[in-house]
Amino acid sequence: MEQGVQLFSGLGSLGASTLGYLVPFVFVLTLVVFFHELGHFLVARWCGVVVKVFSVGFGPELFGWTDRKGTRWRVSAIPLGGYVKFLGDENAASATDREAATHLSPQEYKHAFAAKHVSQRAAIVAAGPLANFVLAVAIFAAIFATFGRQVTSPRVDTVAEKSAAEVAGFKPGDLIVAIDGAPIETFSDLQRIVTVSADRPLTVTVERAGERLDLVATPEMKETPDRFGNVHRIGMLGIGRSATEADIITQRFSVPSAIWLGAEESWFVVSRTFSYLAGVIVGRESPDQLGGPIRVAQVSGQVATVGFLPLLNLAAILSVSIGLINLFPIPMLDGGHLLYFAVEAARGRPLSERAQDMGFRIGLALVILLMIFATWNDILHLAKS
Repeated sequence: MEQGVQLFSGLGSLGASTLGYLVPFVFVLTLVVFFHELGHFLVARWCGVVVKVFSVGFGPELFGWTDRKGTRWRVSAIPLGGYVKFLGDENAASATDREAATHLSPQEYKHAFAAKHVSQRAAIVAAGPLANFVLAVAIFAAIFATFGRQVTSPRVDTVAEKSAAEVAGFKPGDLIVAIDGAPIETFSDLQRIVTVSADRPLTVTVERAGERLDLVATPEMKETPDRFGNVHRIGMLGIGRSATEADIITQRFSVPSAIWLGAEESWFVVSRTFSYLAGVIVGRESPDQLGGPIRVAQVSGQVATVGFLPLLNLAAILSVSIGLINLFPIPMLDGGHLLYFAVEAARGRPLSERAQDMGFRIGLALVILLMIFATWNDILHLAKS
């Protein structure tokens, strides 16, 4: 009986842990996917395209309804994406069903996606990623406008022995005012530059005893765990921030300032992503930091334990990432469609059906390989944790 109780307790803990990851993951992904597809949907309707299906998730429909314009809104069983299906589409990737298109009347065909001008099709496709960026800016701006932001002065409190900072000549009490000429106002400003500048010399301007000095420091690439035990490889100088009350400030923002700051936060995610990918290509960064759905679910669950605002912040970061990835010029993704449309606009006619089909096959293979690689990284990450 005691073993049975222990087993039941263990299963209950496992179920609670899984639920703790699953609920935040579904919330974050559904929010991001819904706004992505809403972008496609709204611009398609504006351009006069009939939308047959608006689906959050893939696979069998769990529940849904049909609106007065004939669009089937559905929530599907697999919450790993979503799609809108236009009149004349063969599948969720907006590939034209050529046989079905021949059976449409001239009046019906006018409302098919394939019948629209290339500029309209490009606008419909680009609207999805754009909606993701708008969502991210809106979330960041709402947080800043409502709650403000607590920041720490970029004052050095401690300098680690044998660190890059000690070698460069940093001293406790130094106030960092600029890096490579760019002004530094908070410790976060400093971190954002240092973390992506491993093995690159930085000219750091500090204020010490009323004088300004230029110190040249090269951040070292190090592995550091976050509060949840996840390990990240980032550049580090080896300095600690000041924790005195005078150096901790709560900033308040007007709505316009919050929107501008939200745009800056979104751009930081974009620039950090490109910096990381460039680092992977030249061998400076490890590809093991690439994560898939399992990692997103894990991080969502971890962040949810801190509070709802951090979870919203994660949704904004994920929204930028999904919007950016979808703009990559890979067939099957929105960026691949935009590449085809650009070629069509330049040539005055679309690529041949054979060329487009071949591109979609290659794109599908690349996306599947990327998903397999990211999932394998997720499994290895879980095995280490």
